[in-house]
Amino acid sequence: MPLRSAIDDGVSLETLPNGAILDSMDKELYKLQGALLKRLRQASKQYQMLEEGDRIMVCISGGKDSATLLYLLRRLREQLRINFDLIAVHVDQKQPGYDGTPLIQWMKSEFPEIPYLHVEEDTYSIVVEKTQARKSFCTVCSRLRRGILYSKAIELGCNKIALGHHADDAIETLMLNMIHGGKAKGMPARYTSQRGSLAVLRPLIFCFESQIAQYATLKQFPILPCNLCSNQNDLQRPQVKLLLGTLEHLNDNAKQNILNAMGSVSPSHLLDQKLRQACGMDPITGADGDDDENEPI
Repeated sequence: MPLRSAIDDGVSLETLPNGAILDSMDKELYKLQGALLKRLRQASKQYQMLEEGDRIMVCISGGKDSATLLYLLRRLREQLRINFDLIAVHVDQKQPGYDGTPLIQWMKSEFPEIPYLHVEEDTYSIVVEKTQARKSFCTVCSRLRRGILYSKAIELGCNKIALGHHADDAIETLMLNMIHGGKAKGMPARYTSQRGSLAVLRPLIFCFESQIAQYATLKQFPILPCNLCSNQNDLQRPQVKLLLGTLEHLNDNAKQNILNAMGSVSPSHLLDQKLRQACGMDPITGADGDDDENEPI
């Protein structure tokens, strides 16, 4: 068994044939893939993402995240022995200078067994026209792309859509909504589309961007840059990235702790009365029988 095949198949170091030794890059790739698969498997189990008979449309943006997602989903399908279909779809939004040829070639060579659909829709002109000055193109762009993807998923008979959002995306969204919107609102790992027939999944929700970027580099995934996003330097999300970097200087586990906090909410210690009531608490006092020894006085 070749080293690279052994790594992809998740074979332990001890079982590699003929006493083969992994070189430094192979070791790094082996550890990264194992760590990412573990977190993807955790998300899948916790939110019942991958089930027998599923037909999942994987949205390929041309970036590192969605490429990693597709590769890991294929690996996980083999490990879990669950029968579900994967269909890859990429939307070419006709941005100036965009060339999707490398992505098409990569899909054909790397994933010959996975159906791939290259959809061409000119949304670029609409995005530029509808986006206000000093506002992110991403908001309008993602809404238009989402509508195209939802329609295509229904047309293809898919019951689920998998997106490449990761832990950093969820944390940054939470921070943005808290700072600029006054809401504790992040990104769900799974939700049902407004059309009601599609489950939207974020299997990488527990995976951090640094590991994904490192993995994509080692795997030499083709990356197609987004000219719209890269030309906007004064946006709020990059500022939040800097803020999170500062927090990590204070505590190495800052981002992991924020991610954990999104799944560990204490309604009695928040101000949302509707949330308290929904959790069976008194909306005024938040009384639920908890001990108050840790309350500040």
